[in-house]
Formats: sequence, C-alpha cells, structure tokens
Amino acid sequence: MNTSDKVVLVDDDGFSKRLVSRIKRRKSTRYKTKEIFLFNFIAEFMNRDLEYLVQFEKKLMELEEAVHRDHTENFQSSIATIRRGLLILRGYYDEIMDVGKALEENENHYFAKKHLKYFGTISDRAERLMNKTSHLLEYAGQVNDAYQAKVDAKQNSNMQFLTIVSTVFFPLTLITGWYGMNFQNMPELESGYPGVILLSVIVVVVCIIVFKIKKIF
Repeated sequence: MNTSDKVVLVDDDGFSKRLVSRIKRRKSTRYKTKEIFLFNFIAEFMNRDLEYLVQFEKKLMELEEAVHRDHTENFQSSIATIRRGLLILRGYYDEIMDVGKALEENENHYFAKKHLKYFGTISDRAERLMNKTSHLLEYAGQVNDAYQAKVDAKQNSNMQFLTIVSTVFFPLTLITGWYGMNFQNMPELESGYPGVILLSVIVVVVCIIVFKIKKIF
C-alpha cells in the first residue's frame, strides 16, 4: 500500500479532528496534496491569532488610560497576566517558525519541491505574529514604567509633605523643649511666654516664605 501521499495525525483529545472539520467547512479551501493540507492545518492554528493579539493591545491601552487617570487598582495583577500570556504566545510562535523551517528544509525529500513555498509562508506568518507579540511586550513594559513613575511621583509628594512638616515643627519643638525646662532665670518665664509665641510665629512665617521662594508649595 502506497502511503507517500498520506498524513497521519495523532491526537488524544479530538482537537485535530475539529481542526480538520473547520478547514473542510471553508468552501475556498482546497488541499489536493499533503503539502497543501499541512499548510492549511498548521495555518489554522494561527487563523484568529491576530484578533487575539488586538485584544491584548486594547487591554494595554485601557491600562495605560487608567494609569493616566490614577485608576490603578489591581494594576499589577492585570499587567502580570497580560505579560505572562504574551510571553507564552511568543514562545508558541517561535516553535511554529521552527516547524515551518524544518518542513521547508525537506531533509527526507518527503515533500515536492514546488510545494515547499507553503511551509515558508507558515514561517513568515508566525514571524509576523511573533514580532507583533514582541511589540506588545515592549508596550506592556512602557505601561508598567508609566505606572511606576506615577507611584514614584506620589511617594515623592508624600516625602515632600513630610519634609515640610518636619522643617516647620523642628524649630518649634526645639523652642518648646528649651522653654519647657522651666529654669528659674529663664526669660519670659513669669510673663506668659509672649516672646516664645512671637518667636514661633516668626519661625512659621519664615518657613512659609522660604518654601514659596523655593516653589515647594
């Protein structure tokens, strides 16, 4: 029995059968040779992948918009899920490229030379999808960097506020501690500390003026 024009598919969950049925339902699809059949079979793996990648791109755009609006709840888990999925896809397309190149090399001379171009088309398609995936990974990195910049800006703002508070209250604490010793000959001890109050007001006013000059406020 001549089996040179046959292709045997081994599958334990019926996936290949469903894939072949999907190919058969397409009226424009014709596979009179094993090379064309394999081309259609492997190409079916990537048939809707571009739409799938577009969905990833939309999710990243939504995350980027959320970062700009300071709506960053669950950002880390969302970006991690997207990057994990893209990394898996990139490895998947890399393997399909290897399969396409191996078939195109035709090491055992099993395929007709005039049909090897179909396997090159598979490699090219997988490479384009992998490049798109790599681009989306870079985009995900940029979105994550934008999020980190927002977080750093908030932390810097909080640190600036704490610095202002510390700068204002440090001299006041020093003055309070000094006059809180209640030495017998301490100035203003008997007159109700009007000088201390005036000195504290002067310190606060000077701090405010300095902050405005330095454009800290």
